[in-house]
Amino acid sequence: MLRILRSTVFGLVFLLGLFTASPPASAADYPNRPVHWMIGFAAGGPVDIVARIMAQALSDRLGQQFIVENRAGSGGNIAAAAAINAPADGYTLLFVAPNNAISTSLYKKLPFDFLRDTTPVASIMQLTNMLVVSNAMPVKTVQEFIDYCKANPGQISFASSGNGTSVHMSAELFKAMTKCDMQHVPYRGSALAFPDIISNKVQLIFDNLPSALEQSRGGNVRAIGVTSPQRWPSVPDVPAIAETVPGFESVGFYGISAPKGTPPEIVEILNKAVGEALKDPKVAARLTENGGIPKPMTPAEFGKLVANETDKWRKVVEFAGVSVD
Repeated sequence: MLRILRSTVFGLVFLLGLFTASPPASAADYPNRPVHWMIGFAAGGPVDIVARIMAQALSDRLGQQFIVENRAGSGGNIAAAAAINAPADGYTLLFVAPNNAISTSLYKKLPFDFLRDTTPVASIMQLTNMLVVSNAMPVKTVQEFIDYCKANPGQISFASSGNGTSVHMSAELFKAMTKCDMQHVPYRGSALAFPDIISNKVQLIFDNLPSALEQSRGGNVRAIGVTSPQRWPSVPDVPAIAETVPGFESVGFYGISAPKGTPPEIVEILNKAVGEALKDPKVAARLTENGGIPKPMTPAEFGKLVANETDKWRKVVEFAGVSVD
């Protein structure tokens, strides 16, 4: 059992929020001031890329600026705590990704219950992760990579965008299913990891497709597999890892949640705006270019998805035998 000692900064953020009063919210003129959108990862990473595309689209449709706030750290839990404890008035939102579903079972001392303490707002898109390796690695296929790992036990390091992210857990699942001996090196977002991968200080990452695709297209790293059960539409030439490791699967999702108690009328305004944005050919094209598949849902449908993903990742956490304190 991997046990990682870490600080509880996000716990302090959570407790501070308990003393924040929530003024009454009205949908009549919403939004009448800027909306703050908490992002749990550093600027330049895949979550940040998609968040900024959607923030501009929402700003255009609702007439107020949607401000992306990067609150990196603790696998996105610092941002989650800040959003959960903000006033439930629609002016503080949270970018939701697989890390939020994973953290529920991976972190043993979270000061909040994500499903209980948030209100689902909208789904944005689905996406896969991509296994990319340093160009210095003498491997071009998943099988060659597995063989190389087993020939060099303990000498391979994998980066992640933080403990409890899908980037981290995709690698842990791969380790468990292939018996590869690799060391985890967490970063505060995948954008911060790529310089070390490019220089071969760290050998690989199972990154979200948007940033992995950008780096591989630029020739900085080599793409050898995607984590979806079949090949992904936007990168059909990259094999699914499942073609070599039967049963391997890690498909992610991006969406929006708000603090518990956010008025349904405001949730509906936001959901409608997201849905309209996803129907915009220009917005949809930008998401597709970044490796995603636009996936509009009602708030109830998105809430069910997050609940199902939480249950799925609990099983993966137990299978991989990892935890974070």
